[in-house]
Amino acid sequence: MSDNDLNINIEPVGIAHTTDEPELMIIEVQPEFSDALLLAEEQQHLLILYWMHKLNEADRRILQVHPQGDKTKPLRGVFFVHSPMRPNPIGVTRVELLKVEGNRLFVKGLDAFDKSPVIDIKSG
Repeated sequence: MSDNDLNINIEPVGIAHTTDEPELMIIEVQPEFSDALLLAEEQQHLLILYWMHKLNEADRRILQVHPQGDKTKPLRGVFFVHSPMRPNPIGVTRVELLKVEGNRLFVKGLDAFDKSPVIDIKSG
């Protein structure tokens, strides 16, 4: 593979927004991707892939962690735990789709921060 083949560009398809209600978030899909929401309301669950934008560069270099931060548990590689520490801070959460209003998805259970870039949405 040449170096050019290794370049990856990820364009956010939306932004996650917190609400006043615990566990309820709104995913605002960018207008240019709104056609991809056709029949979204037929889904009960979605897989939301998002960029953990608050993770700093030092955290991205941590490759081993104690599961759930419990130091009584042995270190494990970050690829085998549900840790935000990872080289590419991509989060994935299965959520319940509550309703769709235009280009906004109302979901329950997304563990992202406010204004996290959503990089993909899949049926779940």
